[in-house]
Amino acid sequence: MKMQIFQIDKIPSVLYGEQADKVIVAVHGNQSSKTDVPVRILAETASEKGYQVLSFDLPEHGERKEEGIPCKVQNCVEELKVILGFVREKWNTVGLFACSLGAYFSLLAYREEEFERCLFLSPVVDIERIIENMMAWFHITSGQLKENGELDTPIGQKLYWDYYCYTKENPIVKWNSPTSILYGSEDDLCEYDRILAFTERFSCRLEVAEQGEHYFHTEGQLERYRRWLREEFGVYPL
Repeated sequence: MKMQIFQIDKIPSVLYGEQADKVIVAVHGNQSSKTDVPVRILAETASEKGYQVLSFDLPEHGERKEEGIPCKVQNCVEELKVILGFVREKWNTVGLFACSLGAYFSLLAYREEEFERCLFLSPVVDIERIIENMMAWFHITSGQLKENGELDTPIGQKLYWDYYCYTKENPIVKWNSPTSILYGSEDDLCEYDRILAFTERFSCRLEVAEQGEHYFHTEGQLERYRRWLREEFGVYPL
């Protein structure tokens, strides 16, 4: 598949597919990148229906691991706005794909936007709950986090006080676009009740993949993901 590597306002980006008037912005998840497997599978499927796919590296990911900009919600929200501004100038029809933490950033950055379609894979829809769960796992109090500003955890994930405050001050209360979600039945990060509440509130289509984890990575899980994409795009293999 054709790939064009370039930068959007110094953000490493990639455009998949032949020239088209339709594009899907793909926002990857934690510990992923603009060229990770889920994004490439999306591009392969979407291209069959005349879409290009544009993806980019979030801070501390892909080509930006040594950049020094932390992958905080505040930074990511502003960068997602930059990306969409670029896209709106060049394509007539714009869709959105987001995975895991990328979905949370998208829900904040694009809450006033309307996309042709949105596809969420293992979306994080309540990061405040996840942060509080992590604090409980590692016996960190909100007072300790506030006093230190940031704290490392045994799983390599930093907790930030300003990040936590931002999530509390900016709840997800508005989402305007038709959205389909693929969620793994064995997802141990995003609790099912939070996913269900989100889908009911914003009239999303929810599909639960049996034996699916938060990170779709096994051959069976990726095939399940491909099948979901084909159904969403109306692509039927021979």
